[in-house]
Amino acid sequence: MENKLALLKTTVPFSYLPEDVLANVADLLEEQRYSKEKEIYHQGATKMKGVDIIVEGSYESFFYDSNNHKRDVEELLPGSVFGGISVLLNRKKALKTVVAKKGTVVYILPRKHFRALCNAYEAFFQYFTDDFGKRMSNEDFAHFFKKPTLFEESYIASEQLYSRKIEEMGYQKLVSCPQNTPIYECATKMAQNKVSCLFITNAANDIIGYVTDLTLRDRVIAQRIDANGPVSSVMDTHTISISGSSYMYEAILLMFQTKSRYVLIENDGRYEGFLSRNRLLSEQAQSPLVFIQSVKSALSIKELRAKWNRVPNIVSQLLSRGVHAEIVNQVITTIADTISNKVIEEVIGEIGPAPAKFVFIVLGSEGRKEQTLKTDQDNAIIYEDKANEQRELVRAYFLEFATRVSDKLNEIGFEYCSGDFMAKNPKWTHSLSHWKRNYKEWIEEALPETASKFATFFDCRAIYGERSIMDELRDFVDEELNKPMEKFFVYMAKNALQYEPPLTFFKNIRTLKVQEREVFDIKRAMTPIVDLARVYALQNKIFQKENTGERLKALKEKGVFTESQFDELMQSYYYLMSLRLRRQAQQITDDRSEPSNYIELSSLTKIEQATLREIFKTIENFQDGIRMKFMNSF
Repeated sequence: MENKLALLKTTVPFSYLPEDVLANVADLLEEQRYSKEKEIYHQGATKMKGVDIIVEGSYESFFYDSNNHKRDVEELLPGSVFGGISVLLNRKKALKTVVAKKGTVVYILPRKHFRALCNAYEAFFQYFTDDFGKRMSNEDFAHFFKKPTLFEESYIASEQLYSRKIEEMGYQKLVSCPQNTPIYECATKMAQNKVSCLFITNAANDIIGYVTDLTLRDRVIAQRIDANGPVSSVMDTHTISISGSSYMYEAILLMFQTKSRYVLIENDGRYEGFLSRNRLLSEQAQSPLVFIQSVKSALSIKELRAKWNRVPNIVSQLLSRGVHAEIVNQVITTIADTISNKVIEEVIGEIGPAPAKFVFIVLGSEGRKEQTLKTDQDNAIIYEDKANEQRELVRAYFLEFATRVSDKLNEIGFEYCSGDFMAKNPKWTHSLSHWKRNYKEWIEEALPETASKFATFFDCRAIYGERSIMDELRDFVDEELNKPMEKFFVYMAKNALQYEPPLTFFKNIRTLKVQEREVFDIKRAMTPIVDLARVYALQNKIFQKENTGERLKALKEKGVFTESQFDELMQSYYYLMSLRLRRQAQQITDDRSEPSNYIELSSLTKIEQATLREIFKTIENFQDGIRMKFMNSF
């Protein structure tokens, strides 16, 4: 009895309890002994009798992944407590697998008594919520914790759909012909090798294009082209490639984004084979990615609206499987891009081809590929400069074009932008030279309002048209930022500090009242991470990385952030994104209401609230870093 009491007095969080309570607790402890290498608990399967306090020996706790590898390994020594989070959060089943590493002695506090202490003593309970919040900043822990009850089945489903790499599939063999080969010989070779795609090479044996069954049908037979002519006259020159170490979902999204039906597989600088979009989609027949193909086949605005209305259910399905929020963002964005492209092509069909080369760009969250279910239109148009006599005609076309596209997108469900950052606003449809002047003025003026505009238009991405126009604008901005820019970066830093994490002085979550409900704005809570990734990306000339996660990875590789800082920011950002997407999907599918960025504090468990408090503290620390780096002050 005395030994048990002495141990409790030095074991957190039992040491938080009054001494008379500890005496009662000591009376309730049950002793248990385990031999070396004994598996005591198996993750998601073994029911916990209660909470274990290690007296002698040690526990090794870890998660098994689908390959039976140990993940998130911890050693628990005498005085450690195991099982609190499992009892409170995992339906009384062990969250992690546990093995006794030595001859081990533990005291077990039965579940009902542990729960009684949690209900009676806030500090005792708070210890476990805070511990959980800190653990959720660990990517492995967060990944495995978020699996549903049928852990193994769920993990395998997630692995197959979103964690399977291309190299695990069998590639189709590359079959090729020189560019001067007669068309009929190419068709014969395709028939002999039973392939639907033949790659074309130049004199150096580099792949410069390809022909398919459709090429032969549409460009040769339908147009009565002489089949004795060189295949280079009808080949498609737009080839794309991806590393064999990439994930299957990345290949599918790339093919939809580039409108390609075939992708070359590259390893160590050489092509090893190719895959077709149909092959990849058939491998993921149950995946929501297949839905994108049906969007491409939609025939009307009404049908596109119906497709967009199905997206919340897809988001719920992905999140419930434990799919990472970054991937969910990419799926939403690819669907939105596909819809926008369909609308653009429909409008061009209505009013005729454009009188100048142009690029249609999206801004803000869509520009960062971080679109959510509460989305509005943020877009612009850049067109090539034309001679004076053509300028009015060109401008009139693109303003009419932009208005029609915007109206149709609004009808589908992409609402007009309340800030009017849309191509239908004449301010945001202009020639390339005009856009260069815009960016130059925003950089040189370095005022709060221009810093805000620059931030919006820095997060931009081409989704249709001549990408070379966008590339030229990026090169121009890069040159401008090579000039001394201290004042500009100070204002960009101030822009990154205008939103503060919703924490009170005592580190509780600050709320506001909306329709008599205590809520906080999760979009505003996430904005500081977006802003700090942007300002550091600007300073370090990281222009090709469009989304927040990609920017953070690039900054880590440059040594701007340490591995632990990177992990904290990534985990914080995508935990918030997952919570935001889940809430919006629930509002649409369950509540039949409009999605919002407000989350009721009362709808969150104490554990979720504790996790958010830890995340907001992390964001505050990084904002302090921005003050020191760019403004030399706290």
